[in-house]
Amino acid sequence: MIPRFPRGVRLHHDQARERWVVMAPERMFVPDETALEVLRLVDGARDLEDIIDALAAKFDAPREVIATDVRAMVDDLVARGAITP
Repeated sequence: MIPRFPRGVRLHHDQARERWVVMAPERMFVPDETALEVLRLVDGARDLEDIIDALAAKFDAPREVIATDVRAMVDDLVARGAITP
């Protein structure tokens, strides 16, 4: 699976409020720090396994722990319409 932002959805840094938001038509949400780490890696080119590998390396954490958390988070982000598989 290669996660990507659907048409009209983007990750945006709100400089006035100094926070990252996911902007979509007629809605937005503020990702927590963990979701933000995943969303920053969503580029439409990396597949989910590449994202998991990058996060496991960045945080020096066991890949299987990162994989479980990232898959659950991606499922939630897909359900919210923030990303599409």
